[in-house]
Parts: sequence; structure tokens; C-alpha cells
Amino acid sequence: MMTGAEDCGQGPTAGRAGEVRHVTAPIDGPARAAEGDDAADSRQGIQSVEIASRVLVALEQAGGPVALNELAKRCGAAPNKIHRYLVSLGRAGLTAQSQTTGRYDLGPTMRRIGAEALRRSNEVAVATDHVVQLSNETGHAVNLSVWSDAGPVVVRWDYGSHALSLTARIGAALPLLESAAGQVFLAHLPSVMTSTVLDRQYGTLSAKQLADIDKLKTQVRRRGYAEGKGGVIASQLSYAVLVASASEPMPLVATVVLPKDGFDEAEAQKTLSALIQTAAAITADLGGPPHEH
Repeated sequence: MMTGAEDCGQGPTAGRAGEVRHVTAPIDGPARAAEGDDAADSRQGIQSVEIASRVLVALEQAGGPVALNELAKRCGAAPNKIHRYLVSLGRAGLTAQSQTTGRYDLGPTMRRIGAEALRRSNEVAVATDHVVQLSNETGHAVNLSVWSDAGPVVVRWDYGSHALSLTARIGAALPLLESAAGQVFLAHLPSVMTSTVLDRQYGTLSAKQLADIDKLKTQVRRRGYAEGKGGVIASQLSYAVLVASASEPMPLVATVVLPKDGFDEAEAQKTLSALIQTAAAITADLGGPPHEH
């Protein structure tokens, strides 16, 4: 694990998916102008905001909940100083502290900000027209989700004409096993990406449970879709399908949600077929590989 100097020291560091992050000096160290004193003077900002942002970046780079001392080490600052920033960030929902372990992680506001940023990305924008049309044609709710450190996160929700007892808010993280979208991500993403989320959501799994998960992944890949029968909300049925693009290695997942009561199997299958066709159309628009189903 990297030390504070390596995490918050000078120079660029590699982030996720090859991203290069330019990380500033340690919080307790002197600030250095990037282009000379004159350039620095013309771009003066608020130092406390910059420090708070470095705390958030350190939390993101930690890859999961982290203890105060470890976070302070990553930021090159005293724990009591970092704690003061965490208190303020927590009040804004940008960070959260586990009542069980005392560890810190990114908070619900940060998840919503991240989800909104992803919603505005080109892939989601392209998919939006298609899912709106699907919702209008079928009368059912349709949502889009993307992968995050917390697992599948909803980035768009379009309500259909058929009322649902409950809906997921934008930025909500979905369970991997109970949700149709979670099953699709589980089936198509590398285990190295999903295992941490599985551990966080379900704890240590038995050999039998892991074998059952492998069977589920195989079934989803073979079918070309996942089905959620009341796993998240008892009164709802959901189908989810992968959407891939040529440029973005992280896929989208499109999900249609139906109320379980009042619809027969023929209606459900008709809606599933429309979802599969919609996902194929989105994939084609994004330059992704053709759907096999």
C-alpha cells in the first residue's frame, strides 16, 4: 500500500483505466506554483477547498473504506487536521463514516455527483433517446446503470405509465445478486472488478454460494439477459441487458421494470423482446459489437 507521500506527493500518478492524475503537494507541505509566481497570483483560489478535494481524491484512490490514520497518511497530514475536514465533508454528504467500523468512505452526495457526471457522458446521452422510446412504447419504467466502486449505480430512470410501488433514485447503488442489472455486470465484468463489491455487499461467501454465482453468470451470458423476480422489491419484475460501445470498456446496462401483478407471461416476453432490440440499437449507435440475441 502506498504511503502518504506517494499518494499525495508531487507529480502524476496512474489512476483507474490508465487515467493520469496530477496530485499536488502534501497538505502540510508548501504549495508550489505550476507556472511561476505571477501565474499563481492570477489564479488564486481557496486553499481549504483544495485541501478538501485532496482528501476526497485520497478516499477515491483508497478503493474502499479507510481508517482515519491511513487516510491522513495518504494525505501527508496529521489525523486531527484530516478529521476536521471529514466532519465538514460529512455534513455535506461528500463523505460518510461507518457506525460499525469507524472507517471513512465517499458519501451519498459524491455518489450522486458521480452518477450525474456519468449520465452526461456521451454513452448515456446516446442511450437516453432509445430508453425514452422504449418506455413510451411499452408503458413500463426503464433505467440505465453504470459500474462504480459501489457496484451498479442508476444514472437514468424513465417512469412508464404503469405505476410501481417503489423506484430507485438516481445515484442509488444496486445489489449484485438480487438486481437484474447487478447480475448482468457480474456476468460480463472481470471477477477482479466485481469481487470487492461482492465482499462488501455479502461478506465471506461459501464455496457453494460461489458455485451458484458462477452458474448464474453462465446462465446470464447464455440467455443474453438477466431476470430479477422481486429480489429487490417483491412486487416488481425486471429484465436487464448489456449495452456495449466501441470506445468505452465499461458497459451500460439497460433495465425494464414491470409490476408483477396484472401482466401475464406473454406481456413480459413482449417487453423483454423490446428491451433486447433497444439494447442492440443502442450498441449499434455506439459502434459496439452486434448482439447475439
